[in-house]
Amino acid sequence: MGHLHQDQKVLNRVKRLKGQINAVEESLIQQDKSCIEILQQVAAIKGAVNGLMNELIEAHLKEHVISDHQAIDEAELEIFMQLLKRYG
Repeated sequence: MGHLHQDQKVLNRVKRLKGQINAVEESLIQQDKSCIEILQQVAAIKGAVNGLMNELIEAHLKEHVISDHQAIDEAELEIFMQLLKRYG
């Protein structure tokens, strides 16, 4: 997936994830944070990782699975991505 190094959107997602993980680490150090607050932070990270995974799968499909000479059925791709989001 060498093409991803040029994808600022993906890089921004990863940077946000790093920030969220650092926030969980800080919350674990602080004695005044509740378990619920930490669980909410971790749930947000889980959602962000799932979003990143879906974006990477879509980029992979477009870049490597669907060749240049094939017409991309955007509607079909959108349905497939919705299924991934629902069950992935």
